[in-house]
Amino acid sequence: MFRSVLFAFSLCLSAVQLCAQNFNIEQTIAGLDTPWAIAVLPDGTVLVTEIDGRLLRFSNGALMQISGTPSVADSGQGGLLDITLARDFATSRTLFLTYAKPMRGGAGTALATAELSADGLRLENMRDLFVMSAGSRAGRHFGSRVVEGVDGTLFMTIGDRGDDMKAQDRSVHNGSVIRVNRDGSVPDDNPFIGQPDILPEIWSYGHRNPQGAALDLDGTLWVSEHGARGGDEVNKIKKGANFGWPVISYGRHYSGRKIGEGTSKPGMEQPAFYWDPSIAPSGLLIYSGKMFPNWRGDMFVGSLKFDYIARLEGDPLREVEQIKTEQTIRVRDIIEAPDGSIWFISVGNGGVYRIFAD
Repeated sequence: MFRSVLFAFSLCLSAVQLCAQNFNIEQTIAGLDTPWAIAVLPDGTVLVTEIDGRLLRFSNGALMQISGTPSVADSGQGGLLDITLARDFATSRTLFLTYAKPMRGGAGTALATAELSADGLRLENMRDLFVMSAGSRAGRHFGSRVVEGVDGTLFMTIGDRGDDMKAQDRSVHNGSVIRVNRDGSVPDDNPFIGQPDILPEIWSYGHRNPQGAALDLDGTLWVSEHGARGGDEVNKIKKGANFGWPVISYGRHYSGRKIGEGTSKPGMEQPAFYWDPSIAPSGLLIYSGKMFPNWRGDMFVGSLKFDYIARLEGDPLREVEQIKTEQTIRVRDIIEAPDGSIWFISVGNGGVYRIFAD
């Protein structure tokens, strides 16, 4: 491990709010090229995706490339994206990847699964579980995170692919959270099963570009998603719900033009929290409290624009702290390791860092 350790500075956002937790930040991996997601194995080995399609293994101070990854469309925001370990990884060696898949018409977001070999150097039995309905030549808004639900089904987030009104069109997968079984089949209790002109994988829709997703301590899925100019959102996902994009939003188009019909409309969900101006949110973590009991149930969201990690808590949800250091430059992913430490990717530094207790 790289021993660049510092006592971190946190900005608390209320005059009566005290910074409730002391912690340190340690660099663990350096020299990465556009890292996107991380996973920490039970033995402490770290897996890192890079957007150009490489999957790297970090163990005993050495980085090695893992073979057997899918061919990706490395264009714009597309490439090799998320990585998540199956809950039974210790026995099954199963992991899940999301990526921009080359396909007719351009590229689309896909979900794949594979097993990591016993020596940790290759992926075996790689296969797609889901590929979105249509490709696009747009190089933006792929999403994408994958989360295993408490029942073993898989949730994956997909952006609108830059075609905003398609987020309201359930005959395509653009702008949706999809849910499939671990074999790629559609669960019988998905909300739109058997409804004409609606794709059965869709769990919720009306999303712009959700790049963060996690389960809370009750097993409910939450996502963080990019708005346009303002209107970045945190959403508590509900089965079959419409989250409004681009009909309602708390932001504006980059040109300054008004988006849609306003900030609310019957039948469309309100965000649990939103930022204006935009912070460009990416990875999202809801913390167990294992190493930091005072943070149990709190939400952590990385900012790509303002270079900090936001801590949110409460009902209604509010941002109460900003973890902002020279390490938190363009925070892309944030996860909890098995020991309760918090790991994050700094794209700006090309590195992976660990937050741990004194």
